Amino acid sequence: MLQKIIRPLIDKKPADINKLIPEKVKNILIVKQHNQLGDMLCTLPLFAAIRKKFYNSHITLVASRDNYEVMNSTANRYLDRVILFAKSPISEYNRFFKNLKDRKYDIGIVPSTVSFSRTSHLINYLSGAKIRVGVKSADGRYNKNEYLLNLKSDFVWDKNKLHQTERFLEIGKLLNCNLSDKEKKEVKLFLSKEEMNFAKEFIDKNFPDKNKYILGFHLGARKIKNRWGLNNFLELIIKLYKKFNNYILLTEGPMDKEFTAKLNYDLISKGITTVTISFNIRLDAAILSQIDLYITNDTGPMHTASFVGTPLIALFGPTNGFEWGPLKQNQIYIQSPTSDINDIKPDMVFKKTIELLNKL
Repeated sequence: MLQKIIRPLIDKKPADINKLIPEKVKNILIVKQHNQLGDMLCTLPLFAAIRKKFYNSHITLVASRDNYEVMNSTANRYLDRVILFAKSPISEYNRFFKNLKDRKYDIGIVPSTVSFSRTSHLINYLSGAKIRVGVKSADGRYNKNEYLLNLKSDFVWDKNKLHQTERFLEIGKLLNCNLSDKEKKEVKLFLSKEEMNFAKEFIDKNFPDKNKYILGFHLGARKIKNRWGLNNFLELIIKLYKKFNNYILLTEGPMDKEFTAKLNYDLISKGITTVTISFNIRLDAAILSQIDLYITNDTGPMHTASFVGTPLIALFGPTNGFEWGPLKQNQIYIQSPTSDINDIKPDMVFKKTIELLNKL
């Protein structure tokens, strides 16, 4: 029904980017309001490429409640403004569109790789952006909202086993936005001076012995199939503690409290104490940037740690590590030989941990 109403009103003429002068592009909108934390963070290289190309532009991001906090910071060098899109109550819609329409956008981008959100495409269209960029189809999956775009392409990603960061960058190439290999390695989640000071004070207070390793662990994941078993973590942590007498940091989200409580109970019975953090995404990220190694399931905190440069080992079961795994220096992933993450054995992770610590 919506297509029948809007489609006849849309100018079907493709956008001509040959006439686009980067220095004269004043406002750019990026709409990404429907994805999870990892998906948002994997878009950072695209944000960096857009900033590089359109260095004079004011760049606005539309984000959901799940991702607003991590991107909304004065430390963010890629974006100038983040607008929260909340689906209720109705008063929030009025406030949102008032904020959205306070600028005339030269370019609007919907970076979609996993799914195609009708809401995101509508927001992008209703913003009035002259050039509307996105995906026509991906790996044979047709985007039913592509009629709202005037600069689009068909993409083949799965066959080429492209990482999510590269998929987003391919969308940016429609605007001739590119990053060199060196520039890709430099993309990061920037943290403020205040956040870093908080983290350093936390580390000094809770982990005073600078001769000990600080090893971090994240036990949970939104998807059950992405959770490595608690007994696996318990066995691994005990083995590492016996070898290094290290400090142990646990990170937890709202859904992870049951796991960390159970693990702490079992560790205390072995005479092993831990420190658990659950501040906010950015403060947790700052603390993670100061530890020696992070071992985590395939989940949001894994991506956060990756983009602040924490050495880490990520554990992958049914999801492809080549597509979602960490990419920075001293960051690796272990892919289960089957789709069951628990077919990754603690001894395997222990050996990889030793190898990685020896490189640091």
